[in-house]
Amino acid sequence: MSSNNTDAKIKVDAYFNKEQPFKQGIAFLRKIALNTELTETYKWGAPVYTINNKNVIGILAFKHHFGIWFYNGALLKDPKKVLLNAQEGKTKAMRHWKFLAVNDINKETVTDYILEAIENQKKGIEVTFTKNTDVKIPEILTGALDKNIDLKRKFNSFTPYKQKEFITYINEAKRDATKLNRLAKCITLIQDGIGLHDKYRK
Repeated sequence: MSSNNTDAKIKVDAYFNKEQPFKQGIAFLRKIALNTELTETYKWGAPVYTINNKNVIGILAFKHHFGIWFYNGALLKDPKKVLLNAQEGKTKAMRHWKFLAVNDINKETVTDYILEAIENQKKGIEVTFTKNTDVKIPEILTGALDKNIDLKRKFNSFTPYKQKEFITYINEAKRDATKLNRLAKCITLIQDGIGLHDKYRK
């Protein structure tokens, strides 16, 4: 076992061993996942299960519920109508199956959903994203870049994808005060050469 795999296992075990209200529930989901051919690893602070190095599901516990994230859940048949888009408007692919108690989990049904997700991933069936090239740079960002040559140079050094993340982050703010706060955050990251979501890409 490589050091990376050992490190992931330690983190996964710590996640499941942590004392919290849904410890029994996520342990049951883990057992179901491990009875399939999925590989257990650790990403973004939680257990993630992959096939051929592609993310299939994640198991997470929150304050008031726990559940499974299906990374391409939008493509599942969902006969029980249990899958939710917990980030409406922010994700086209991911779906969440929420549980409130371990007794809510039907082993056979959950297994069927996971097996379908595995087969889809094996076949390369994934949600495709169309590129939106019509992205307007907010005036407050343009103004900040024009006033600081070094800042503008650093912004231009980012890939178009990362530039778009900064632009979208500011544009999505509804209030002017929020836009300014987000601009300040973006400027700090740009100055440090850090992308908006780089910490999630480790």
